[in-house]
Amino acid sequence: MENQTIVSYFLLMEFSKDRHLQLLHFFLFFIVYLATATANLFIIFVVAFDHQLQSPMYFFLMNLAVQDLGIVSVIIPKSMINSLMDTRCISYFGCFAQVLIFVCFEASEFFLLTVMAYDRYVAICHPLHYGMVMNWKACTKIVILVWVTSVLYAMLHSSGTFSTPFCSNVVNQFFCEIPQLLKLSCSGFSLIEAGIIFLSITAILGCFIFIIISYTLIFKVVLRIPSVKGRQKTFSTCLPHLTVVFIFLVPACLTYLKPPSNIPTYLDFALTTLYSLLPPLFNPIIYSIRNKNINSILTKLWRF
Repeated sequence: MENQTIVSYFLLMEFSKDRHLQLLHFFLFFIVYLATATANLFIIFVVAFDHQLQSPMYFFLMNLAVQDLGIVSVIIPKSMINSLMDTRCISYFGCFAQVLIFVCFEASEFFLLTVMAYDRYVAICHPLHYGMVMNWKACTKIVILVWVTSVLYAMLHSSGTFSTPFCSNVVNQFFCEIPQLLKLSCSGFSLIEAGIIFLSITAILGCFIFIIISYTLIFKVVLRIPSVKGRQKTFSTCLPHLTVVFIFLVPACLTYLKPPSNIPTYLDFALTTLYSLLPPLFNPIIYSIRNKNINSILTKLWRF
């Protein structure tokens, strides 16, 4: 506690002191942000305004696109501005807001991916009851619950992270990431943050087990389908969701469960990039590749 300081701002990771490399970082992040925003905005507008896509699956997909757009909008612009202005600073309040909003979007995405697994389970295992179980009223309530739970969780997690004093203001990442901020704490984990982490692990394990059970039951039903084309068609509706879950969950778990290190490494940066930037970029692409409805709309727009 002797080294405790009053932190009014934080210093984010500097990619390079060379001005040309700083500008290169700006343009690379600009391209990633532009591509991600364009892809997700396309999904949002297509689902919102095309009557062919008015079903629970596309309603969830639209919400997933909103979450992906929110994730990149919270972390990329600030990093771009810092590189362009040749600075590393982010205010204490700005860092807190970044953590709060980022965690909210990340949590809501994972909860929604769990809901989407249940949607696939009902559609494949209980097709006759699908319209009754996954009606618009139920879907709206589920999405509202996902967002409310995520906001409350984000408020709890961000408050717990910033409840302890910091002995340093140097964040070894390109945005305010919780594992990196916890390394700066003078007193280590507080009881509040330890409880929140335990709650987070429990929630993640519960959702992951739910997804595994859902797809185990789905695969049992699919393997009973006599037609090869029928099996392939059913699998094709599940494959994008499973791919998205894998891309999102594995790097995030490795980032948060990896032993802490006070020295920034390429592994830290790579894992953070994988779970924070790749899913928002690839989710709309993965869901669009084998989706005939979205592909037909893309073709019409391209011809127009």
